[in-house]
Amino acid sequence: MAKDSRYCVPFRRRKEGKTDYKAREALVLSGKPRLVARSTIKNVIAQIIIAKPHGDEVLVSANSRELKKYEWKASGRNLPAAYLTGLLCGLKAKAQGVKEAILDIGLHSPSKGARVFAVLKGVLDAGIHVPHSEEKLPDEKRIEGEHTAHYAESLASNPEEYQSKFSQYLKQKLPPENLPKHFAEVKKDILAAFKSGGKKT
Repeated sequence: MAKDSRYCVPFRRRKEGKTDYKAREALVLSGKPRLVARSTIKNVIAQIIIAKPHGDEVLVSANSRELKKYEWKASGRNLPAAYLTGLLCGLKAKAQGVKEAILDIGLHSPSKGARVFAVLKGVLDAGIHVPHSEEKLPDEKRIEGEHTAHYAESLASNPEEYQSKFSQYLKQKLPPENLPKHFAEVKKDILAAFKSGGKKT
């Protein structure tokens, strides 16, 4: 490399596609808590994080695995689960006195209706103020799982494909046609748990 080269080696997390440092700097400089929404292969994670001199501090956290405490039987990674995880995170944050946050989706593409925006909708419905664009939020019916229920109904005449597509639902004894009803019941249980001043452990 030339002696006077101005080339700088990118930070490791930037090279690995894990962190956008310019976006992160802007979020940190705002001084407000960050709503960090992420999805893994099997789960959705929502955290309220604040930057401290010694590093990031997690104020509250919710994982879609926690939904099992509220009898959630469907996938931990679908749109309804993402919303419920956001709702759970938002209610925890509210209980801790957090009133506002800034959305941090990392390197996720900000596609309309994406899971990270379902998480955001859950946090908003919990009463936390987060600046956002309404057009990015998923449709209410998709959040409730209506699209899954309709798709399951369309496969009623094809038992083999129905069984193949929804084997995990059926394994949990949850007919996919009942997902909207199941979603409503779990949401009600989560809200009731926090209204009573506690949460399931």
